Amino acid sequence: MDYLEGTRGRANLTLRAYRDILQEARAFLAKEWVEVSGDDARRLLYDLSKRGYARAHIRQHLSALRSFYRFLMREGGVVVNPMAALPLPKLERRLPRFLTIEQVDALLSAPLRMPRPKQAAVWAALRDAAILETAYGAGLRVSELVGLNVEDWDVAMGTFRVRGKGGRTRLCPVGEPATKSIERYMTAAGHPGSGALFLNKTRKGRLTVAAVGQLLKKYLAFSGLDAKLTPHKLRHSFATHLLERGADLRSVQELLGHASLSTTQVYTHVTLERLKRIHGEAHPRAGGAG
Repeated sequence: MDYLEGTRGRANLTLRAYRDILQEARAFLAKEWVEVSGDDARRLLYDLSKRGYARAHIRQHLSALRSFYRFLMREGGVVVNPMAALPLPKLERRLPRFLTIEQVDALLSAPLRMPRPKQAAVWAALRDAAILETAYGAGLRVSELVGLNVEDWDVAMGTFRVRGKGGRTRLCPVGEPATKSIERYMTAAGHPGSGALFLNKTRKGRLTVAAVGQLLKKYLAFSGLDAKLTPHKLRHSFATHLLERGADLRSVQELLGHASLSTTQVYTHVTLERLKRIHGEAHPRAGGAG
């Protein structure tokens, strides 16, 4: 864990996932790591499958354990990686859900349209509006969003310096609506002008990932949208809308902070499916035989 945090610069959520996976594997195997064999690895894989875990969850387990044994081999703790021979389960390719531009407009305006008790703080509604504008305007992960500091914001350039997965840093442009929304929120909140950008209700600490999820559910329901949608769907919407309006895939990859272009390519399937649907609905010969 020290290696992952200090040398590899992994995020807190990743560290927690690795720790949970290693603890669960250790409890199941009931052995010292150096004694684990290929048969033990297959037994662990079978147990995960039998317990009904999704392929993505099993893949995460095996990937983490492979990585752990590679670390042990470098450190001289083991000679063979017992997880190396196990193939990673192929993931079902599911198209990401996204909001239409009209739905995004309704959602982003919800914090300032929603009726509130008279004693409710105005600054909190302005903060929520700024959060939604920034999440969609810059295509950020929620962990990146709540991790923003005022010092990361270059107002003149219209960019944020964002710390993403694996400790990678990138510059994210943020549009004028988000910029104005953030400025209004900071003024109303009496923001100190340094430290965490998005403050919690006491205005003394950083807003959490869970809190962003809760406020999104509230505004989705108010806008008549599916309240089960996660904050990540704003990121999906950001990428899809860029591609639909002519952005190239490499640029979208950079904006999203994806290490691999293959991760970004899923959005081309989204736009292709939409184009096919539009063609089928609008073209007079779309349904005819070839």
